[in-house]
Amino acid sequence: SDYSNQGVDQLQKVIETIKTNPDDRRIIMCAWNPKDISLMALPPCHALCQFYVLNGELSCQLYQRSGDMGLGVPFNIASYSLLTYMIAHVTGLKVGYLIILFVFLYTVSLLLFQLQREPRPFPKLRILRDIKDISDFKAEDFQIEDYNPHPPIKMEMAV
Repeated sequence: SDYSNQGVDQLQKVIETIKTNPDDRRIIMCAWNPKDISLMALPPCHALCQFYVLNGELSCQLYQRSGDMGLGVPFNIASYSLLTYMIAHVTGLKVGYLIILFVFLYTVSLLLFQLQREPRPFPKLRILRDIKDISDFKAEDFQIEDYNPHPPIKMEMAV
């Protein structure tokens, strides 16, 4: 296909980056074109996907704005799995995983500890002024009520 003068060929950029810089953490393809959203009956639930190469395997992480378990999610799993197989094939990689979420190995014990905690009721957020323009908000415009958190669990941010 010839996409000259029609924007960016994201798929080709993904393939080129996987071939030339497989450790890049920004191998992303976006399903949304913001200027076309108003022309759509419904924007795609699948907003973007990110590809990872590890130990010769290609994995795809899918990000969605919504996930209809009856219709959308099964189709998205099938289509993004197929896409991952196709990209792995043309880049000479094995297929890894289709990822919905991930956990860094160094946080597993802390997350297991967190899962053992008794859930507490959600706090409530009150906005104290009637504000019409989002840029008019100030920190003192918010009040959090009934906040009863567990003690913090320190985890380092991966950069």
